[in-house]
Parts: sequence; structure tokens; C-alpha cells
Amino acid sequence: MVIALFVVGIVLLVFGADLLVRGAASFAAGLGVSPLIIGLTVVAVGTSSPEIAVSLQAAFNGQGAITLGNIVGSNIANIMLILGVAAMFGPLPVDRQIFRRDLPVMIGASILTLLLALDRSLSRVDGAIMLLGLIAYLWVIWPRGVHPEQPHPQRSHHHHWRVRVLQAAMMVGGLALLVLGANWLVDGAVTFATWFGVSELIIGLTIVAVGTSLPEIATSVIAGLRGERDIAVGNVIGSNVLNLLFVLALTMVLSPQPIEVPAETIRLDLPVMVGAALICVPIFISRRIVSQREGSLLLVYYLSYTLYLILSANGSDELPVYTTVVGLLLVPLTVVLLVVRALRWLGEERRQQTIVRAGE
Repeated sequence: MVIALFVVGIVLLVFGADLLVRGAASFAAGLGVSPLIIGLTVVAVGTSSPEIAVSLQAAFNGQGAITLGNIVGSNIANIMLILGVAAMFGPLPVDRQIFRRDLPVMIGASILTLLLALDRSLSRVDGAIMLLGLIAYLWVIWPRGVHPEQPHPQRSHHHHWRVRVLQAAMMVGGLALLVLGANWLVDGAVTFATWFGVSELIIGLTIVAVGTSLPEIATSVIAGLRGERDIAVGNVIGSNVLNLLFVLALTMVLSPQPIEVPAETIRLDLPVMVGAALICVPIFISRRIVSQREGSLLLVYYLSYTLYLILSANGSDELPVYTTVVGLLLVPLTVVLLVVRALRWLGEERRQQTIVRAGE
């Protein structure tokens, strides 16, 4: 029964997020907002809603490790798993605004979370600081002077309001499914941790994180297949920013007690989250696309990290050997990627400068 409710909880999260995203995206489109902004805000909030529901439910139940593991694990999965999978279906172009504005915010939010967690506790004051950062970010990205979509003159006023009511019903129904699914998912995760003798942090970083990231996976892949690639990349970046500055911050503010941060999280998981954000810089900087080759590399990163968590949780004797092999293979591969990307970017910059000078 626990396994069945856990699976049903994930299904409800996916369907609830889908209803919420479709209703909210349609409503925002009616306001004349661009697909990129919708991906960074409305769709990002919708696909982050499972993290919101799960994190708040876990925090109120006193399972702060699941809350923290869910957020950190989701951010790692968003970049390494979701961008990797989405890139397999075709190259993902990166909008110039994402690289110049939103990516630095995601990196800054990741580093801020790591710094606030160094004292092994995330308090309400820390959450308030992060919420202020979110307000500043939303103020900067939200477009001014947009023109709402005007209803067709032949459509009746009654029909226009019927569409708005339907969109609102989709959002409310999606939210209700999310709350129910989150409750079953958290209960199942705690039971699994007890069964297998695994910490709630590991469960939050793996099963719960991937489960609550399913809406991002579905949204990014479907957006890519439909040609809405701005939504695909914007959804990932926006979700990561909102996971930290909104979901985690709101959980910290509303939690009955401060969220304790395990030493292992400070030593491994938070640095991996920061590293996942930083690896986007060399990938985004040249050609401004996420290619299939780079998507494959991101998937290798994620599988390596997940396998490390599994070996560490089981106390495997092969863990030192695995760590050495990964260090000897992935670290040089990453260095090569950084160097190649930097050289390619410098070459493109010089080529553009040469063209400009020739034109003058």
C-alpha cells in the first residue's frame, strides 16, 4: 500500500503540475507576456509547485532533511538530468537574456544558499533574506508596457469570462492534486528510508528530488519537441532560482523550527549544486546552445553523482575506488570542456570584432 500510494503520489504531482502549468500559461499568454518570461516565471512556478508542496509538507512534519534534500537534489537534477534529457531531442538554444541576467542570478542564489548553510542551520532570517532577493529578481525580469491579448470582436463577453473561469479551475484543481500527491510522496519517502536504513537526506536527494522534477522533465521535453525551446531552457533556470529564493526560503520562514543542515550536505551536495550552476557558463557562453554532446555530458555527471550517493549510503568498500576513477575521468573531461569553450568563445569574439572593424 505504501508503494502504491508513493507511485500514485508521483502521478498526481505530474498531472497536477500539468493542469497548473497549462492553466497558468494560458492566463499569462492572455496578458501578452513572451514565452521566455512565461518559462522563467509562470511555467517555472508551476513545475516547481511539487517542490513547494513536498517541502512545506515535510517541514511541518519535522522532516527538514527531506525538505533540504528535495530542493538541492531538484536543482541538481534540473540542470544535469533535465537539460541533458531535453538536449537529446535536439539542441536547446539559450537566449541572450538568460545568459546575461538569469544565469548569474541562479549562480548567485546557489552560492548564497551554501553560505547561509555554513552554520549548519537555515533560519527564518535566512529565508527572509532570500525572499527579498526573489522580489528584486522578479522586479527586474517582469516586462513593462505589455499589452494584454484582446478578445476577438466576434466573441461574446460571456465566452471570454468562461475561458478565464476554466483557466482558474485548472489551476485550482492542479494545486489540489499537488497537495494530495505531495502528502503521499513524503509519507512514502519516510517509510522507504526506514525500510532500507537510508537517511531521509539521501531519499530527498534521489527519489523525492527526481519525483518532484518530473514536471520539469515533461515540460522541457515537450516544449523542445514543440519548438518552444525558450520555454525549455527558461523553465530549468527559472525553476532553480525559484526553488531556492521562493520554495526553500518560504519553507524556512514558515517552518516551526530552523532547518538543520547535515555536514554531508555542506561537504558534498551544496557544492555539487553550485558546480552544476557554474557548469552552465561554459556550455551557454559559446554558440549559446546546449548540444546533444553537452547533454550527454550532463547526464554522465548526474549518473556519477547519483551512483556516489548510492555507494555512500550503502557504505560500499568500492567507494574510494569509484571516487578515484571519477576524479581521473570527469575532472579532466570538464577541464577540456572549459578550455575548448573558452577558446571558441574568444575566437568568435575576435571574429566579430574583425567584421566590425572591416565594416568601419
